[in-house]
Amino acid sequence: MVALGLTGCGTLAGFEARQTEAVLAQPPADLPRRLNLTAVPFFPQTALQCGPAVLATLLQHTGRPVSPDTLARAVFVPGRGGSLQLEMLAAGRAHDAVSTLLPPRLAAVLREVAAGHPVGVLLNLSLPIAPMWHYAVVVGYDLDQREILLRSGETREQRLPLATFEHTWARSRHWAFVALPPGELPATAEPAAVRDALLGFGLVAPPARAVTAWEAAVTRWPDDPVLGLGLGNSHVTAGDLPRAAATFAAVAQRTDSAAAWNNLAAARLQLGDLPGAEAAAQRAVQRATEAEPAWREAALATQAEVAAAVRAAAR
Repeated sequence: MVALGLTGCGTLAGFEARQTEAVLAQPPADLPRRLNLTAVPFFPQTALQCGPAVLATLLQHTGRPVSPDTLARAVFVPGRGGSLQLEMLAAGRAHDAVSTLLPPRLAAVLREVAAGHPVGVLLNLSLPIAPMWHYAVVVGYDLDQREILLRSGETREQRLPLATFEHTWARSRHWAFVALPPGELPATAEPAAVRDALLGFGLVAPPARAVTAWEAAVTRWPDDPVLGLGLGNSHVTAGDLPRAAATFAAVAQRTDSAAAWNNLAAARLQLGDLPGAEAAAQRAVQRATEAEPAWREAALATQAEVAAAVRAAAR
């Protein structure tokens, strides 16, 4: 994966840079006209190593002292001659950063840069029938000059026409991500992408770090039941059952979700609160029967477990 000097209009035959024109015609109100994150590190990319270099750039910007050579062992796939997107996301999470996909919009990329977040992007520098995939880092833009600024290949600050960038980026279905410390969210994050990112992060992160990440998401979207359940489950993994129960109770009261009631029943059972577990289990079965049939089997199993504990306590 090597960078090519894509400039001029010759690369744009038959392509309408609609996102570029929309941003230029009506920029987001909170977007500066120009910005350059000059402090973002730069690692010149050797042949086929743009993935590790881009990931090292993003991670070092967050204070993670990792090199492209170290990351290459995790993300470079020799048989593919490069790095797959899933490996890029997973390797970031393995180094204490939450890798989150961004909405497929140019405005989202620019707003992340304005928030101080460099953005990793996947471009196709050739034709769809003979792709030349290339990772780069967006570090700035200039709306007046209609340019975007990249750490790319062997160029520390490549200036590319916004329309050319959109053209090459569109071929990856506008794939872009940020890698941020737990507790910091992308400016343009959407709940579904954050949920996926946190689930992946929780698989490899120390429990306390996962809790920090989930707490930030719940603070931004307090009414999202899946995020609330994720926070509760992270407390369970961290061994903090009282906080887990309190979190599940809050989600259950707010959303009346069978999943939340079921998890609350399980947490209360482990805490020895049998009356509370019975009440939560009963409500979980009721809600599953009425509106959430996918949870009925699990709710019945939890209710049976609670009933067995109650019988044992009565002996």
